[in-house]
Amino acid sequence: MPRWARGRRLLVAAGVGLTLALLAVWAGPLVEGDGKPSGTVTLSTGVAKGVYSRYGDLLHGQLANDVPGLDVELRSSEGSVENIERLLAGEADFAIATADSIADYQQRGGEGAERLRACARLYDDYMHLVVPEDSPVERTSDLAGLRVGVGEDQSGVQLVTRELLAAAGLDMERDLTAVRKGIDNMPTMLEAGRLDAFFWSGGLPTSAVEQLSGRTAIRIVPLGDLLPELTGREEAGGATAHYRAAVMPPDAYEKIPGSEGIDTLAVANLLVTTEDADDRLVEEITRSVINGRDSIADVVHAAQRVDLRTAIYTQPLDLHPGAREYYRSVKS
Repeated sequence: MPRWARGRRLLVAAGVGLTLALLAVWAGPLVEGDGKPSGTVTLSTGVAKGVYSRYGDLLHGQLANDVPGLDVELRSSEGSVENIERLLAGEADFAIATADSIADYQQRGGEGAERLRACARLYDDYMHLVVPEDSPVERTSDLAGLRVGVGEDQSGVQLVTRELLAAAGLDMERDLTAVRKGIDNMPTMLEAGRLDAFFWSGGLPTSAVEQLSGRTAIRIVPLGDLLPELTGREEAGGATAHYRAAVMPPDAYEKIPGSEGIDTLAVANLLVTTEDADDRLVEEITRSVINGRDSIADVVHAAQRVDLRTAIYTQPLDLHPGAREYYRSVKS
C-alpha cells in the first residue's frame, strides 16, 4: 500500500475516533445555562405490573416537569440483581434495588461494588407468600413438594425467597418445584391452578396481588416467625442484616379476608447510581424523588414513605455527593 494511502487511512481512523469520543460526551447529561441537566439518562426498573415499574413511570413524569431538558429512558428488568449489574456495566445510569440485594452483591465480592452510591431510600418492600384461600399451607415449611413461584433469577424476590425457605428448613432446588416467574405471570398461574403458592416482595399494595384478590379468593401466609432463624443462622450474611420485622396492615388488601395484620418482614428499596454520575444530575434527580412523593403516592401508595427524615438512611451504601448536596440544601 502506498505511504500516502496508509497516512490517509490513519487520518480517517483518527477522525472517526475523535467523532465517536465527542458523541460519547454529547450523549451524556449536560448542565444547561440555568443549571439544569439535559441529555439522556437510563433508569432500570423492574417487571411489568410490579411496583418498581409503576414507580419508574411516575418518577419519569415528575422529572419531565422538574428537569424538562432531561430525557429519561425506562428499562424493564427482572429486578434488583439485574439492576445492579446494569449499573456497573454502564447499561443504566440509575436503578432501584433492595438493600439486601446490594449487601449480597458486596459480600460476594461483586465486581465494581465499591462504585455503587445511593440517591435516596425510597419505600419498603413487604414479603408476601400468597396461596389460594383453601390451601393447606399455613407456614413456609408446608410448601415442601409444591409448585412455588420464587421470582425471576435476577430478582431480589428470589434472593429473599431462597433465604426464607432455608430458614424454614427447605432447599429451593430440592424440596419443591421452583417456578422462576415474576409478578407479571405468577398471579394468573395461581389463578389457573398452575401454581400452589408464590412469593413476592413489593410495596403495599402491589397492584397485581390486589387485582388477583378481586378475581379469586386468596390468603397471605405469615412469615414473621422465620425472622429469628433467618438472622441468627451462622451462615447468615450481609443480606439478612437488612430484613426487619413488619406487619402488613389489614387494609393493605381490602378483598383478602382477615381482620388482623399479618406478621412478615420488610426490606428497604434504594434509588442507586454509581460514583461516576454527575453531581448536579444526581442532585436534581434526588430533588424530584422528594418533590414527587405526594403525586406519586396517589398511585403508588408505598411512595408515601419517601421522606426527608428517612431518605438519607441508605445502608449499605454511602450517599452520592450530589444527593448529599441536595439534603444539605433543604436542611439549611
